[in-house]
Amino acid sequence: MKGIEHRGITSVDGPIVIVKRTENIFYDEIVAVRDREGEKRTGRVIDVSEEYAVIQIFGSTSGIDMESSTVEFLDTPMELRVSEGLLGRIFNGLGKPIDGYPEIISSKKINVNGYPINPFARVYPRDFIQTGISAIDGMNTLIRGQKLPIFSGNGLPHNKLAAQIIRQAKIRSSDENFVMVFAGMGIKYDVARFFTDTFEQSGVLSKVVMFLSLADAPSIERIITPRCALTAAEYLAYDKGMHVLVVMTDMTNYCEALREISTTRGEVPGRKGYPGYLYSNLAELYERAGKIKGSNGSITQIPILTMPNDDISHPIPDLTGYITEGQIVLDREFSQKGMYPPVAGLPSLSRLMKDGIGAGMTREDHKDVSSQLFAAYSKVKTIRNLAAIIGEEELSELDKKYLRFGEAFERDFLTQGEFENRTIEQTLDIGWKVLSLLPREELYRIKPEHIDKYMPHNDNDFED
Repeated sequence: MKGIEHRGITSVDGPIVIVKRTENIFYDEIVAVRDREGEKRTGRVIDVSEEYAVIQIFGSTSGIDMESSTVEFLDTPMELRVSEGLLGRIFNGLGKPIDGYPEIISSKKINVNGYPINPFARVYPRDFIQTGISAIDGMNTLIRGQKLPIFSGNGLPHNKLAAQIIRQAKIRSSDENFVMVFAGMGIKYDVARFFTDTFEQSGVLSKVVMFLSLADAPSIERIITPRCALTAAEYLAYDKGMHVLVVMTDMTNYCEALREISTTRGEVPGRKGYPGYLYSNLAELYERAGKIKGSNGSITQIPILTMPNDDISHPIPDLTGYITEGQIVLDREFSQKGMYPPVAGLPSLSRLMKDGIGAGMTREDHKDVSSQLFAAYSKVKTIRNLAAIIGEEELSELDKKYLRFGEAFERDFLTQGEFENRTIEQTLDIGWKVLSLLPREELYRIKPEHIDKYMPHNDNDFED
């Protein structure tokens, strides 16, 4: 029966408590566990068998013993209280305020264990989002309703890049501004402080909802944090018709928490010890992004993950790449050269880019310029490898022009200031200027009429 405290804890192992099953327990049900001193801990049911229920405790299990501790099943899933008062607030990973202000005043509560959007209800994403960052807008365009992760590594400036996107993102085809939902999982205090200070100083904090599960919080809390954040995003998007940009960092910490729980439960491990359901678990989060029929709102996701040992084939980036629509890859070599943002030109990709650019959305030459920049920069990589073997002086004149193009592309197109906000027209104009270093016959991916219309007359702008 609900509302009754039961004794009968069978075992306590880390954050996992196993109890004898009672009637009508359901998966993800919230549970109150009281230790021998009467202190209440909150948990949730993560597995049920014929005889036992497995409970995951949000916090420490010290003080919980098998003799005197009690368990009460609360007959409710974990819920988040929502209203427009969420904006400008800071919560912990479980949705409790940590900014010194009271709880949200609202009668509306939503189950945080939301569902992926039904494919039939989806509206295909087409609206260009201008981030003001040339490497993204020009070559890896972000589209409203897309999920576009940032693949980074330890020590790379992914936090700076995410903060810049949050400050500058806007929809060109609409006067409506974005609201932001930020989810920090297992992040250090200085990272949380950086984002909070950045939002305050740039004046966007009033449009941001923050959920912070710091590194010293129980790792189990990281499992709930993105679900609380996405529940808030869904309310603002689909109930209030807002355009919501969700940034989740660091997905690697989230996956480590999943592995920790899986190991504690004694599950058979998959690749590198991660549970076999890692793919479906990540998909539960990523597939909550998008636009749906009958709503003006949308959710655009930018998950950030730090690749262990910069290995893009690691299970976390590998599986994320299968679920999401592209990736922004940060390059350690670029960062060491002092480039910001250090976005790798060739491994980065936006699969929805083709449907959100062109005449009426960005500019008619956008697709041609982007395609030509990719093709030319790919050739630069090959020529640099050749030059390392035979020496630059042995290269042909055309190859030397490609090398000059590569240097100008990295210096003037990919590199920009942390607070530099470029329009898409400025980005494309810079692309034309660096392409002007190449002979016209090499611009085989661009329509001749676009070359006549947009190619700068002075092709020496970028000569050293």
